[in-house]
Amino acid sequence: MLAIARGELIQIFRNRLVLLTSIILPIGFSAYLIYQHGVFEKVGGIGFIATMMLFVVTGIGFYTSVVTTLASRRQNLFLKRLRSTAVSDRGIIAGLVLPLAAIAVVQVAVILTVLGTVVGKPANVPMLIVAVLLTVLMMLGLGLATAGVTNSPEHAQVTTLPLTMITISVAVWVGITGTEELQVLKRLLPGGAASELVVGAWEGTASWSHVLPALGPLFAWIFVSISLASRMFRWEPRR
Repeated sequence: MLAIARGELIQIFRNRLVLLTSIILPIGFSAYLIYQHGVFEKVGGIGFIATMMLFVVTGIGFYTSVVTTLASRRQNLFLKRLRSTAVSDRGIIAGLVLPLAAIAVVQVAVILTVLGTVVGKPANVPMLIVAVLLTVLMMLGLGLATAGVTNSPEHAQVTTLPLTMITISVAVWVGITGTEELQVLKRLLPGGAASELVVGAWEGTASWSHVLPALGPLFAWIFVSISLASRMFRWEPRR
């Protein structure tokens, strides 16, 4: 698995498209949010800015790159060749997505640290860490499921668009308006519960007892996405 992950990490820095979507674009957008934090703070607060950063990294960078990478490896029959080795199916998938997940987590950690240095640290760091890790898991599951219906890296530009737009739109909605109104709907939508956790953690407006119900929908999305991935994922191209 580690050998696969090491090789995949090298490929990331050789592939301009993956490099752009997984690293350059999220960092550039996050840098802009930090630079203009005074403007965006008036719209929805610092928690809103942190939420946007998280979902730009995980929704555009991580999720899209997972789908593109797996579709590419399937198309060139690399997945099929890996299955002939001693590595288990789970080990193969883990090796392919581990570098992308590590890059996403490191990016979020660095970006939020810079934001905290500029505007002040978050009120509840443990809650923020939980929100970040669960969001990465959710987007990973959704990426694996989406890869099952994606025929090629080019096709990934189409198949990833709906969920990318939905999760970022929900994050903006929750980040600006909160969850006092339409709470159940906002929590049930993908990204809604995670956005509530991030805003509450950064601004100190929510205790663990308050956000505990939001963990249910978040875990549900993780379970559903991984279940869909196990059913929909394909190791070989359609003939």
